[in-house]
Amino acid sequence: MTSQARRSLLLGAAAGAGLVLVPGRSPLAQAVTTPPKLDVPYVPTPQDVVDRMLALAKVGKDDVVYDLGCGDGRIVVTAASRYGARGVGIDINPVRIGEAKANARKAGVDRRVDLRVANLFDTDMSPATVVTLYLLPDVNLRLRPQLWQQLRVGSRVVSHAFDMGPDWPPEQTADVTGRAIYMWTITPAQKSAPASSGAGERAKA
Repeated sequence: MTSQARRSLLLGAAAGAGLVLVPGRSPLAQAVTTPPKLDVPYVPTPQDVVDRMLALAKVGKDDVVYDLGCGDGRIVVTAASRYGARGVGIDINPVRIGEAKANARKAGVDRRVDLRVANLFDTDMSPATVVTLYLLPDVNLRLRPQLWQQLRVGSRVVSHAFDMGPDWPPEQTADVTGRAIYMWTITPAQKSAPASSGAGERAKA
């Protein structure tokens, strides 16, 4: 899927949902009236892409998988149920987190999966050994310095559809029925990069 096609799909989803952010109110309070406005409206990752993302990252039972903008939780639920990993799903929309918790209970992995209503830019990702993303190019770029700063050397980052810009080429790529997947491994080079590299306006996802 091209960047423009993804943008069109996401913007259409946002318009259809009538998403509005009320300044100064918590996400849980807003859930009573209108969902929070998202920089990345929810479009689920197909299950075959989820499976390939986790396989590309070589997820195992000792991994802690963080999914940023987790939606219905399918990535962390799959990581826990299939590989025995622990999962943390982050989404600013409490409706999505409610769905994710229900899916985790249904799969019998609710004790292995932590699902949180939060802004991904306020999230401490340092416990993660794998981070998965299905965001947008500009959000990826804003997130990149946080990944470099917080993740340990050897941690893997896997993105559906979009890369991290020319300054951080992917270590591996894959294609699943026309959908691109990119993977990186955090190295000492990223840990020594300037903290401001790629930084910009905060996002909500």
